[in-house]
Amino acid sequence: MPIAQLISPHALEQKKQQPGLVILDCRFALEDSDYGQRSYAEGHIAGASYADLERDLSGPVIKGQTGRHPLPDAQQFVERLQAWGVNNDSEVVLYDDGPGAFAARAWWLLAWLGKRDGVFILDGGLKAWHAAGLPLSLDAPSRQAGTFSGTPDDSLLLSAEQLQQRLQQPSLTLLDARALPRFRGEVEPIDPIAGHIPGAQCAAFTDNLSSDGRFLPADQLKQRFAEKLGDRSPTELVAYCGSGVTACHNLFALCLAGYPLAGLYAGSWSEWINEPARGIATGN
Repeated sequence: MPIAQLISPHALEQKKQQPGLVILDCRFALEDSDYGQRSYAEGHIAGASYADLERDLSGPVIKGQTGRHPLPDAQQFVERLQAWGVNNDSEVVLYDDGPGAFAARAWWLLAWLGKRDGVFILDGGLKAWHAAGLPLSLDAPSRQAGTFSGTPDDSLLLSAEQLQQRLQQPSLTLLDARALPRFRGEVEPIDPIAGHIPGAQCAAFTDNLSSDGRFLPADQLKQRFAEKLGDRSPTELVAYCGSGVTACHNLFALCLAGYPLAGLYAGSWSEWINEPARGIATGN
């Protein structure tokens, strides 16, 4: 079974009553940290629990050391998954408003903990659900505690120091998921320093999507990333972004295209700039 899987709104509607199915609502807004919880309370897919980017899918921020969304403690996240009813053999469906960035972060965390089958992202998210004319619910989910027992696979991760050592290696493909103006350093609406990690290529995560907000077909994604890789091995690819969230969207899209699960620099740009000695590049 492929590690990256999409599900359509109608397929999820048919699957909703399946025993053991876990649905996680991952809606969030960087500019309004209460948006997701508020939106969930106003209506969500029936049976869904709410997974908050900052409270559930991230760990504590340590100023001057971590990025804006450090990874959660593995054991604490395992316990959170259990509270949501996840078992090792559960099918899990993840959704956000539509682009899939926050859902992809949850997908990557599950993969990091060893849950690599039976995990789906709702293609097009809640926007597609609405477009399909499907209903929302105000009811709290009814669930039993799960028994998920994941173990983190830290071979998927690079620290800033490890990445810095690899920057001069010609085999490295380093992809930045932020929009091109931020990559170039022309604007920086979130972090105190603009630019990108030297040697990186811009691979804006939004380019994984078609105009309707759904993921591009696998062959188009394959072509997109083949151009970034050139003749380098996909096993040497590393993804990053502003804080380790939208980079997961690129990792999911790479897997949709048939590439292996690549490495993540989870601290990303917001951690990289904490150390003045680390290189900073601007422009293309």
